[in-house]
Amino acid sequence: MAVERLQRALARAGFGSRRAGEELIAQGRVRVNGRGTTLGDRVDPASDEVRVDGRRISVDPELRYFVLHKPRGVTTTMRDPHAERDLSLLLPKGSRVFPVGRLDRDTEGLLLLTNDGSLAHRLTHPRYGIEKEYLAEVDRAPSNRQLSRLRRGVELDDGVARAVDARSAGGSGDRGGVRLVMVEGRKREVRRMLDAVGLHVRRLVRVRVGPVRLGQLRPSEHRELDATDVRALYRAAGL
Repeated sequence: MAVERLQRALARAGFGSRRAGEELIAQGRVRVNGRGTTLGDRVDPASDEVRVDGRRISVDPELRYFVLHKPRGVTTTMRDPHAERDLSLLLPKGSRVFPVGRLDRDTEGLLLLTNDGSLAHRLTHPRYGIEKEYLAEVDRAPSNRQLSRLRRGVELDDGVARAVDARSAGGSGDRGGVRLVMVEGRKREVRRMLDAVGLHVRRLVRVRVGPVRLGQLRPSEHRELDATDVRALYRAAGL
């Protein structure tokens, strides 16, 4: 993509009108590749690093960000000839994005997809502590002891797994709910943790990744993240 005026790139990134971008530049709040900027500066959105108030922002129009409500029974891959259902039919054609992390085939809920490799790495690496929140339907109301064990840590065959938070989501009789917050993403980790404390999972839905929530998206629906969502993800990931 050709270079363009900095204020135009700022406007496209969600910082208001071009006039608002000019004010940010005049106030000395915008830096490009570590250098201060002035009115009239131009940037290459595909290669230049732009920061506002010290925080990196996404100005490359080729970068795409989606949130998808992955339905049960769909494999978390864009194309898999061996899968009964994959993600290829759930997103706009030509979007050229990849899933950020995985949800196992039977788990539903929020899945981020992007072609922003730097952000995707930070969102999936445990080092950066990005929270993933799940709502599990289980076969009984969880006891305080079971919830405490989930928070303290449960020994699994690949090491101890620990929830940042685990709370009851109600229930009675043979039906209950557990809300868990995790920062790791091992294979079927949440299901294995719940099983280890005596709670059988009937349904598992991821409802949040970092600051992005599933909201009212229905299974198989998606939406493209706006600039505010993307900036929130960048902040959460420390970019």
